[in-house]
Amino acid sequence: MTVRKLALRAMRSCGVFALTRARSAGMARILMYHNFSGPDGNDSNALNNEGIRAQFEHLRRHFEVVPLQRIVEQITVGRAFEEKMVALTVDDGRRNCYRHLFPLLKEFEFPATLFVVSSFIRGEDWIWTDKVLWLSQQPDPPQELAPDQLNSSFQTLNLGRPKERNERIQAMARKAGLVIPRTPPDQYAPCSWSELREMADSGLVEIGSHSATHPIFSSITDEESWDELIRSRAQIEEGMGRSVSCFCFPNGLAGDFRPSQVGQVRDAGYSYSVTAQFGLVKSGADRYQLPRIGMARKRRPEEIAKYLDGAAYYQQKLLGRFLNHAE
Repeated sequence: MTVRKLALRAMRSCGVFALTRARSAGMARILMYHNFSGPDGNDSNALNNEGIRAQFEHLRRHFEVVPLQRIVEQITVGRAFEEKMVALTVDDGRRNCYRHLFPLLKEFEFPATLFVVSSFIRGEDWIWTDKVLWLSQQPDPPQELAPDQLNSSFQTLNLGRPKERNERIQAMARKAGLVIPRTPPDQYAPCSWSELREMADSGLVEIGSHSATHPIFSSITDEESWDELIRSRAQIEEGMGRSVSCFCFPNGLAGDFRPSQVGQVRDAGYSYSVTAQFGLVKSGADRYQLPRIGMARKRRPEEIAKYLDGAAYYQQKLLGRFLNHAE
């Protein structure tokens, strides 16, 4: 067992996680997911059934899972949060959400918000980040996508305009003698409109926008981001027969969108939006830049507790203070 695992186990047994859970009870959590797999799945980019169930059991014991809209409503009216509120969110709209997460949402009666890329659901193209992952998983992948280069390649691709980025991905494939399939392999396939409607009709799942084509907003103009906001909502509403009130910034980390584009989300008529920036949600938070907690790779009880119970949040705050003091 590694030192890190031993430390997490010791923190849990000493009551550290229970303490941080109580201390942070007045702040809400918004959890972020992307991919799911079946029983015994070992894809590092997907949370398997056992991992989903372990997280859900922890949530059922210690928290109240609520629709994201409920957290936003309390921010909007300036009311203090009810204690230990958690909302679940899923990005992109892959079919593995319908296959593997939705049955467990029904079993646990947990609500969730699914942010979908409208062109992906419409079958116009698959998500560019998935093309990169697919290339990296081939027997002889492009050199730029070797395991020790993958993160830096993603960071470089994030900076490029969509056309340049797509051309670079195709160039990497050609150089490696690979052809990216026109339709996504099953692992990366989208939900159908009927599957999305079934989830929404259950009363457990809200469908939101994750843009039309999944560009990094800081890489496009404000005119282009406005089109992404308007077009994606219109396409989702057409496919769902329901109104769309929420948005999720593609990638969504610091530097992936501009303040002007946050304003566009509001001006386009969305009620709230989420980012991928780590944090807990405080009363009075900006409902157009809500932070989330990534839970995709959290499978072991101690790791689940560290992030859900607030220990990781306080660890980050302490580290930030230390670094500021050191400067």
